[in-house]
Amino acid sequence: MKQQPQSIATDKAPAAIGPYSQAIKLGNLLFTSGQIPLNAAGELVEGGIEEQTHQVFRNLEAVLAEAGATFQDVAKATVFIKDMNQFAAVNAIYASYFGDHKPARSTVEVARLPKDVLVEIELIASINVEK
Repeated sequence: MKQQPQSIATDKAPAAIGPYSQAIKLGNLLFTSGQIPLNAAGELVEGGIEEQTHQVFRNLEAVLAEAGATFQDVAKATVFIKDMNQFAAVNAIYASYFGDHKPARSTVEVARLPKDVLVEIELIASINVEK
């Protein structure tokens, strides 16, 4: 029997600003939408790449938690960054959230991101299907 995608939403991360979900659960997989550095109220965080990257990870953590997952359950991360010269800073923050866990990852420099932010990250995680 075909499984239906289930939308995941939490008020601990910014609401979707378009026709999409914060994440979709399908079977034991969770696909997050790209998170940008908006706080839960939908306001852009102040500061540079470090502050923005930490906010993105706080948002991702909230979405993962809503689905019963943690960063340790992540299989794949895709990082979109406005300036590859800031990769070292993003990479250090990324490592602080994943610790010894090393999911597969792609990092891409892009010309522009929503709301002209500096970083956006999306994840694919394995989750417990009972949640």
